[in-house]
Amino acid sequence: MSLQADQNTDCIKRFYSALSQRDAASMGRLYHPDVVFNDPAFQNLGFADVCAMWTMLCERGKDLRIELGEVHCTDSTGRAQWTAHYSFSQTKRLVVNVINADFSFQDGQIVRHTDRFDFYRWARQALGPIGFLLGWTGAFQRKVSKTAMANLATFKARK
Repeated sequence: MSLQADQNTDCIKRFYSALSQRDAASMGRLYHPDVVFNDPAFQNLGFADVCAMWTMLCERGKDLRIELGEVHCTDSTGRAQWTAHYSFSQTKRLVVNVINADFSFQDGQIVRHTDRFDFYRWARQALGPIGFLLGWTGAFQRKVSKTAMANLATFKARK
């Protein structure tokens, strides 16, 4: 492995270590100013929004526990599998979410971060019966995403 690939691997490990400690400020320092973040709930977040999102999630995730699995990096990209264990803030239901993350790096920082997970599995855990009944539909996923983005806007306005 090259020195740059090793540095990218270290960046990912530091990112998830900071998340484990609910240290959103340290996570933010690993992002490039031009970062773009995407996952099923949060779409096309730039630097300020992704930093606010992690701050919000870290503050709400009182029982958050992170397990980092395999990390693979090249000179410009990376991939990690991680598992988040937490109580969903709106329902207090326990969630175990297995996430596959893809990264791109620029100037030693994360410039693209995309998290992928089984939304239907997440919805069943986080939302219970309503997630079981509707979590598989695109319309429900869009509603959850719209709610998540609205919650982020409200959180940012309060800060």
